[in-house]
Amino acid sequence: MNVQSQVLSKKPGNQALNQVLEGLANDSIEVVDLTQVLNEDTPVIQLPEPFVNTSSFKSTQISKYDATGPVCYWNDLTLGEHCGTHFDAPNHWISGKENDSVDKIPAKRLIGEARVINIKAKSEENPDYCLTVEDIREYEAGYGEIPKDSWVLLYTGWSEYVNGDKFFNIDENGLSHTPGFTPEASKLLVERDILGVGVETVGTDAGIAHTFNPPFPSHHFMHEANKYGLAQLTNLDKLPPKGAILIAAPLKIEHGSGSPMRAIALV
Repeated sequence: MNVQSQVLSKKPGNQALNQVLEGLANDSIEVVDLTQVLNEDTPVIQLPEPFVNTSSFKSTQISKYDATGPVCYWNDLTLGEHCGTHFDAPNHWISGKENDSVDKIPAKRLIGEARVINIKAKSEENPDYCLTVEDIREYEAGYGEIPKDSWVLLYTGWSEYVNGDKFFNIDENGLSHTPGFTPEASKLLVERDILGVGVETVGTDAGIAHTFNPPFPSHHFMHEANKYGLAQLTNLDKLPPKGAILIAAPLKIEHGSGSPMRAIALV
């Protein structure tokens, strides 16, 4: 037992924290990084005119142990709030415009159980596939009803395509074909009172979600209910269907609609 664990073990009520520290120390708890590397090749969503697109990632060196800073290395960064692996706050969408900005979200609500629904095979067969109510019911038949204050993560395998054309999967008409959620599935997840949803794609809605009623239903229903979105996750295949703990840590940007984040899971 390390010193930190010894101190915790002497305090009443800290047995759970002590077990976590012991698990991390002896590797019985695995830490899984769900975050894509952020660099100038990171794909960002491209919207048609007249919409204005978010900035991609750019790093400009300030100094690197040279005349401009002989003892330090650091950089200036330019990037959009919704760049790379990122967090969508409720005020990101018009349906949630009166709801929380990223700096108003209680830290406690950034942590919850991860429930992973696997639709990889269906997404490989049909890149426009969207999670249905039936998929949720089938998952719950095997793993129990999705609990309040959990994260629902959609495993599609799409993170495998992050460095290629298939990530956006744009056809000859300029339309994107990527998986997501049906409106009915999004409404059911809101009824389950989850924290929010997470995906491997560039955003939490399918590529064809502009054709749905309402358009972009994951954004519409989640943010209307003051819930959150996590996008461009990776390593979801390393998580069990239930039981992992997900920590999604965005920057605390005042009035921010979202933020790049480091997402990690304890398995």
